[in-house]
Amino acid sequence: MLHYRAPAADWERETLPIGCGALGANIWGTLASERLTFNEKTLWTGGPGSAEGYDFGNWTAPRPGALDGVRERLDAEGSLTPDEVAAALGQARRGYGAYQVFGELRLDIPGAPAAPDASYRRSLDLRTALATVTYTQDGTVHTREYFASHPGAVIGGRLTADRPGQVAFTLRHTSPRDDFTATASGDRLTVRGALDDNGLRFEAQIRVRTASGTVTAGADGSLTVTGADQAWFFLAAGTDYADTYPDYRGEDPHGKVTAAVDAAAATSYEEVRAAHTGDHSALFDRVVLDVGQQLPDLPTDQLLSGYTGGPGAADRALEALFFQYGRYLLIASSRAGSLPANLQGVWNNSTTPPWSADYHSNINLQMNYWPAEVTNLAETTAPYDRYVQAMREPGRRTAKEMFGTAGWVVHNETNPFGFTGVHDWSTAFWFPEAAAWLTQQMYEHYRFSGSTDYLRSTAYPAMKEAAEFWLANLRTDPRDGLLVVTPSYSPEHGDFTAGAAMSQQIVHDLLTSTLEAARTLGDAPAFRSRLETALDHLDPGLRTGSWGQLQEWKTDLDDPADTHRHVSHLFALHPGRRIEPGTAWAKAAEATLGARGDGGTGWSKAWKINFWARLRDGDHAHKMLVEQLKDSTLPNLWDTHPPFQIDGNFGATAGMAEMLLQSGHDTIDILPALPAGWPDGSVRGLRARGGFTVDIEWARGTARRAVITASRTRAATVRSTLFASGEKVIRARAGQRYTLTPDS
Repeated sequence: MLHYRAPAADWERETLPIGCGALGANIWGTLASERLTFNEKTLWTGGPGSAEGYDFGNWTAPRPGALDGVRERLDAEGSLTPDEVAAALGQARRGYGAYQVFGELRLDIPGAPAAPDASYRRSLDLRTALATVTYTQDGTVHTREYFASHPGAVIGGRLTADRPGQVAFTLRHTSPRDDFTATASGDRLTVRGALDDNGLRFEAQIRVRTASGTVTAGADGSLTVTGADQAWFFLAAGTDYADTYPDYRGEDPHGKVTAAVDAAAATSYEEVRAAHTGDHSALFDRVVLDVGQQLPDLPTDQLLSGYTGGPGAADRALEALFFQYGRYLLIASSRAGSLPANLQGVWNNSTTPPWSADYHSNINLQMNYWPAEVTNLAETTAPYDRYVQAMREPGRRTAKEMFGTAGWVVHNETNPFGFTGVHDWSTAFWFPEAAAWLTQQMYEHYRFSGSTDYLRSTAYPAMKEAAEFWLANLRTDPRDGLLVVTPSYSPEHGDFTAGAAMSQQIVHDLLTSTLEAARTLGDAPAFRSRLETALDHLDPGLRTGSWGQLQEWKTDLDDPADTHRHVSHLFALHPGRRIEPGTAWAKAAEATLGARGDGGTGWSKAWKINFWARLRDGDHAHKMLVEQLKDSTLPNLWDTHPPFQIDGNFGATAGMAEMLLQSGHDTIDILPALPAGWPDGSVRGLRARGGFTVDIEWARGTARRAVITASRTRAATVRSTLFASGEKVIRARAGQRYTLTPDS
């Protein structure tokens, strides 16, 4: 439960988010004029029809020899500046667009207090996904409640008072744009328009119902409630966006919006609310974490400001809350039927949000889904899968026109309109490895579930086509005859070279996973042979440098005084699976992390939680969690880059799970990185690869009990201090539970 003693005064820092994937809203809790900033995730400028024109990032004219020219220069000179490569391979971005705020619902409350008193409370219950505002005025207790329902595809709200006839308000819509009309009739407010930039049609409808009282439609497009015992509303919204290349347009949203809001309005508020809470809690309640917390009756902003990372139960309470908040945000911003979570999940208050609130595919989109499998929220990956699948067709065109090969590709960032090409921001325009990295989550989904149907129908086609791209685009390095990615750029850092560590590690991960999948599915021996040959000749991207570090580039260029926020060359440690703890590569990765330090942006600190957890250093992983909470977390517990960027929330939740359970190397590893700060506790419902759900109890820093539930029949190796030998093999059968105790 997050709670506060005052209304929000700042959208980014203080509002409370609700969401159901496609729809999101932020609750301000302001008294005289309540504000709900709301979003529909497909409301985007840019793309086909944009006033700026649109080219998907593909070169607007052929550039014969441009790519080979850069490769030849790298072979001859060793490195090129980002500006030099951008001049040769980049181009100005046109029609890229930006995610748009839909607008605000305003509920003007006649006679409401000007300022809150001691009775005021604004809260967000993570278990039920209900946001609530309560206050007392002249002896009457007023309560407002809000939620976003995935089953109903609506945002709902209800205003009540504990005395009859005391609910009154005027509901209206505002927007920073003037591209819409708002009309009211009966109990319905309709907002309809088209974006000036690209003509994307949008519509929202709000219906207001009451117990007693009246609803009056105003000529100004408002709805006024008077004399009600309680009143409630439902909002539905949509656009004519469709994720189909090349037009990205579908049906007018009117019919779908009308159907959703009318279905909700024809049902009792209690039934719509119950369907919502049941749907949400069925996901959220799967995982319960106890790290010794005792949640004091302190507002969340005070809990955060008083946080030290020390041994107190209040600090443990904030950490446990932060873990579950990440899970809550993923459920709220990524459900089947819409786009995946973007840089801000689904929430946005601007027409020009930071980085367009887009999909950065050089880590940020991938990080959004790190907690999905391990924290038992696999269903939230459905929009991610669909989004990746939708990128393949435009990505094929980019591969053909820019690289002259088969396969599919996407670069550093993308939008909902198939932007798979390049722009000209020199340090963030080139990253063809992104498609390979995006397919990693899909293969991980298979590794957790074991579903060969999913592997065959969804993951493998995208993986195979990404692998085909790299089989065609790897080049022989004249320095040693190994296959390398060229040109290669370690994200946002240094010069362009051939064979940068991250590039090599990502491609190795893709080819390895694709080969495993090809063997599982029995794909053609000829294709498997091509993968095997490429892996045999691929530069590994793993080298130890002069000061013991894992090199970021093939040449030893690393500066031990460099504290850059990207630590991209540790991909093989996390989220990759090549570097295992206790190895020489792990030691080199630790040297790199030590030099880079514990600073960075919010998402960078979150990644470091995962790195240190993979190195089995729970205390350092916990230190990074402390740093993130102290310096990179806003009062409403959103992660800040700065500004707000949601990937840090998701990365931290994943990192905390990694501290308690790991399975990346096909072993169920119990409490691999338990910090001293969590001496006693338990966790229920985490997931391990292979189809296992794991519950763990520990005391005085040592595992006391583990329960493993199998969804598949297979052998599982469990590593834990529960066993004198350190490991135990379970011959698991689907549907069976296995209780493990010391020396059991």
